This record gives sequence, C-alpha cells and structure tokens, in this order.
Amino acid sequence: MRAQRRPIYAVSTWVRRQPPKVKAFLAVVSGMAALVLLRFIVHDHDNLFVAAEAVHSLGISVLIYKLMKEKTCAGLSLKSQELTAIFLAVRLYCSFVMEYDIHTLLDLATLATTLWVIYMIRFKLRSSYMEDKDNFAIYYVVVPCVVLALLIHPSTSHHFVNRIFWAFCVYLEAVSVLPQLRVMQNTKIVEPFTAHYVFALGVARFLSCAHWVLQVLDSRGHLLVALGYGLWPSMVLISEIVQTFILADFCYYYVKSVFGGQLVLRLPSGVV
Repeated sequence: MRAQRRPIYAVSTWVRRQPPKVKAFLAVVSGMAALVLLRFIVHDHDNLFVAAEAVHSLGISVLIYKLMKEKTCAGLSLKSQELTAIFLAVRLYCSFVMEYDIHTLLDLATLATTLWVIYMIRFKLRSSYMEDKDNFAIYYVVVPCVVLALLIHPSTSHHFVNRIFWAFCVYLEAVSVLPQLRVMQNTKIVEPFTAHYVFALGVARFLSCAHWVLQVLDSRGHLLVALGYGLWPSMVLISEIVQTFILADFCYYYVKSVFGGQLVLRLPSGVV
C-alpha cells in the first residue's frame, strides 16, 4: 500500500508546488484526456447524461444515509439544497411540456429526495444545522440567472415562457453548489459523507459536461444549431464547463485525501 501511495504523493506534491497557470494547464489537459477516453469507451454518448443524473442521485442517497444514520446535518448547506430543488422543479416542468423522456423520471426521483433532505434539515435536524456557516446570499446567483435567462435563451419553437424557464434552470444548475462550497470554506474541515456527496456532484457535472461536448463533436456542430441560434448554444456549453471547474479543485483534494487514507477532508485556505 505504501509503495502505491508514494508515486501518488510525489505527483500530488509536484502539482501543489506548481504556479496557478501550470495547474490550470494540467487541469485542461487532464480533462481533454478524460474526454478522449470516454469518447472511445462509451459508444452512445447520451448514456453519459443518464450516468450524470444517476451519480447525482447516488450523492443524494449518501446524504439520506447521513441524515438517517448520524441524525445530524452539520456541514450541509440548506441553501444549496433549495437551489437544487428550484432548478430540478423548473427542469421537471420543462420536461413535461417540452420533451418527456427517461430524464423526466430521473429528475422526479432526484427532486423528491432533495425535498426530503430539505425537510430534514429545516425541521427534524434543525438543531445541528450550521446556519451561521451557511451565509451565502442566494439572490447573488438567482437574480443573475433570471437576467441571463431573459436575455439569452433558446430560439426554438416552444412557448416564450418555457424557453425562459429552460434557460433559467441551466444557469441555476451551474452555480447551485456555491452555497455548499461556502459552508466548507467556512468550516475548513469536511466530514466524510458531505465530502462523498460533493465529490459525487463533481463527477456528475463532469459526465454531463462530457455528454454535451462529445455530442457536439459527434454531430460536427449540428447539435448547436438544433439548440437554437445566437448566444444560447454557447451558453449551454459554458454553463456545463463552469459547473465542472467550480468543483474541480475540491475533487482534487478529495482524491488526494482518499489516497492518503484520511477520513476527514481538511481544505487549505482559499480552495473553494
């Protein structure tokens, strides 16, 4: 085991010592390498989106286990859960009126479990909720998402209001994890179940981003036209990439902590 950890420790130490520009370059190269690998391993790239939603559901299951087994919601952000419920509810509405498919059922299941988590934090386990640490003002993300949705949305044949809702849920999903990251930034120490949940979100975001990027490559750009005209197609891809990079730094320290045998994740200052 020690022999296996030494190369990983050496690589992580070398990466940590590099300047920010080099770290960013390495992150981009790693992401591109992972995309190339997924392109050859997964033949139907639409399965990546299903996998992303499945991983998200797995992360929610970890939260449910934490709340039921440990009877505490310490380290969890109620505001992140509420933002998640909002974009899931909007996306579920859009699925019903625009394109009912397997994703609709997955969103319904995820929304139901997210609402249950919100109920547990608000009422059953309120005494353990770190309200002072969960101090991210959600209007900082909701208002810009509304404005962006009004300005940049699909130009498809669907009803104007539905197109606004569609854009809003895409933008809100990209930043819904920010309150959770603020809680972890304030506490500096992340207990295992919360770390597992946030890592699952990071994996889900990457799979979703990979799905869109590979679909665009497979269709040779025709998918962008199918999404509409103007800035909207680009904003969809940008939103997916933003989601991935928001969680990339945390996922790096999570993997490093797991390989280092640490049960509790300790984040350096300024990580998130």
